[in-house]
Amino acid sequence: MKVAITTNKQIHIKSGVLQQLLAFASLIALVLVFTLSSDNFFQFDNIIGILLSTAVIGVLALGSTFVIITGGIDLAVGTVMTFSSVMAGVIITFWGLPIPFGVAGGVITGALCGAISGLAVAKMKIPPFIATLAMMMITKGLSLVISGTKPIYFDETPAFAQISMGSITKSLFGVEIPNAVLLFFGLAIIAGLLLANTIIGRYNFALGSNEEATRLSGVNVNFWKITIYTITGAFSGIAGILMASRLNSAQPALGSGYELEAIAAVVIGGTSLSGGQGTILGTVIGALIMSVLTNGLRILSVPQEWQTVIIGLVVIGAVYSDILRRRKG
Repeated sequence: MKVAITTNKQIHIKSGVLQQLLAFASLIALVLVFTLSSDNFFQFDNIIGILLSTAVIGVLALGSTFVIITGGIDLAVGTVMTFSSVMAGVIITFWGLPIPFGVAGGVITGALCGAISGLAVAKMKIPPFIATLAMMMITKGLSLVISGTKPIYFDETPAFAQISMGSITKSLFGVEIPNAVLLFFGLAIIAGLLLANTIIGRYNFALGSNEEATRLSGVNVNFWKITIYTITGAFSGIAGILMASRLNSAQPALGSGYELEAIAAVVIGGTSLSGGQGTILGTVIGALIMSVLTNGLRILSVPQEWQTVIIGLVVIGAVYSDILRRRKG
């Protein structure tokens, strides 16, 4: 029995590594194709633009990775991101509190929304798809109600824009890399450590591999499931702060569709939709693939509607690849 379990684990590890290598090879291939197709692609400003556009979707994807590894899904990450940015706007602009309070309020708002989704899934036994769909509708409505359907601008607090668009590297190294990019990679490192080296990561994979066996082994499955959804919500809150800082405003109508791009990035990076398998590195690669593909198609003047079609086909290919990998395993 022990030999069988070990063999199965080795198969999953080899499958995950292979998927990451394929994703990375796809990223390199896309960069080469677009570089050869246009002189404007592999320019420093454009590469920075790609990384900047990756930051928000990438942070959402980092959070989504935790939930998807459990075999669940969170359709609310996009609208929770928007709701978090609106709450940050209310705290900073309407209440006149300092920026750190607004940032903390936005992140806490996201974490609270994630915790409520987790409670619905773990305690009320509502399927993750339905529970997070309901949260998506709730937060979308609350964003519009609280903001009065109007954007909240941070014109009186110009320092807020520096969270995303400032650059600490310019003063240190003379190279201007937006803070949002550095925050994304920093959060990726933190998420990777959480997933690989902490009890949260161990139970995360355990829930996705066999939830019932994990429950029978004495683990408080409900507690850890709520914790994981809370982590996902916190990442959505951080993404909301980054988005609001980049736009210098909280846009209450923004957010719908972001969850699909985040999930696509996670799946492209090799995380299995059936749970029990995935890595943060794969998610980072998947997010970069999405951004490079979108940017390259735009530079080649591919119409917006066809860009959507192509990205949809890429997502189908990634999901089908996951299905084949699970059949082989």
